[in-house]
Amino acid sequence: MNFKLLYEISVSLLLARWKQTLVAAIGVTFSITMFVALLGFMTGLNDLLDGLILNRTPHIRLYNELKPKEQQPIQMAFGELETYHFIRSVKPSNKGMQIQGAGAIMQAIKADKRVLGVAPKIISQGFYQVGTTDLTGVINGIDVVEENRLFKFSDYVVDGNFLDLKNTPNSIILGKGAAETMLVQVGDVVQVTSTKGVKVQLKVVGFFRSGLQDIDKVQSYTSLKTAQKLLGEGNNYITDVQVKLHDILQAPLMAKEYQSLFGVEAVDIQTANSQFETGSKVRTIISFTVGITLLIVAGFGIYNILNMMIYEKMDSIAILKASGFSGKDVKTIFISIAVSIGIFGGGLGLISGFGLSALIDQIPFETASLPTIKTYPINYNINFYIIGGIFSILTTYFSGYFPAQKASKIDPVVIIRGK
Repeated sequence: MNFKLLYEISVSLLLARWKQTLVAAIGVTFSITMFVALLGFMTGLNDLLDGLILNRTPHIRLYNELKPKEQQPIQMAFGELETYHFIRSVKPSNKGMQIQGAGAIMQAIKADKRVLGVAPKIISQGFYQVGTTDLTGVINGIDVVEENRLFKFSDYVVDGNFLDLKNTPNSIILGKGAAETMLVQVGDVVQVTSTKGVKVQLKVVGFFRSGLQDIDKVQSYTSLKTAQKLLGEGNNYITDVQVKLHDILQAPLMAKEYQSLFGVEAVDIQTANSQFETGSKVRTIISFTVGITLLIVAGFGIYNILNMMIYEKMDSIAILKASGFSGKDVKTIFISIAVSIGIFGGGLGLISGFGLSALIDQIPFETASLPTIKTYPINYNINFYIIGGIFSILTTYFSGYFPAQKASKIDPVVIIRGK
């Protein structure tokens, strides 16, 4: 087999039908371009939506849940007898929301090499006083530095400096929705009343916007000390321990481990946001399906073009086989034509796809609900380009294989006799 000669014949056949070849290459180029750009955009959008949850949600949350005691007094008194107990209106235990020994628990978790960081938190209901009206709210007492390191708190503070929450005593950062409802500005003072009736005057040092309007209308943030003061509790009062891991996939197993070890409730991020995670997977599947469909459609176009080329080149194929070329040689010629179209069109498509992605990445996209986003999100994952390049070659190879198989079986005697 003379590969140089077969190459020259393949080039001649390509140039002889250059318009059809160009159309086939453009089809592959367009498919790869849209495949890369579509996956980059859809994955970037998924990352954006995931970020709204992942950036603000701990991988594992430790807390105390208000629930009745598992064993009631009547069960303790008559538990050994073969009796049935009918109990109604069972009230929760007096355990309270505080995590006992929170400091020791956090030290033990920090020593775990699987853990990226730990941030304490206090969550409490409260009321914002607006004239004679009280607005229901949720006050979050946080360790400002750790909250920012682990959950990017500063990215969501749209007015003011998040560090003022730590440096200014009796300060608060309000959700943008709550601030607009109360008509307050940075520097104003608002009165906050806890569920225990404690009233505290707090200075507004900033506004935050999470991207979820229902949250922004009720939530606010203070320092841990301010929250403890508001609730009339001591310095060891903590209601939540937030854990961030190096590997988020370990969260379900570690949540069960911590729950058993520390005797508190533990919920992992996968369980808490299972519906959201399912939506991301569905969007990714749809993106890959549409992209691969484009490539398959382009493959059918190449198949039809090569079929027409074989039909029009019957004489040339007959002469090749009559002059000593085997069926395998003929098959190699037409497969090489198809793969050449795939390589050229695929390579140009990858470049065009990157260019289109970069263009989309520069289009302004500013919305009040997403303060950290300035342009449309794009994911430049190298795997998209690798998948696109490999698939373009495979698609064109199989598109050329079947016509090439047909061409290799042509009987030159039948063709020449017919002429």
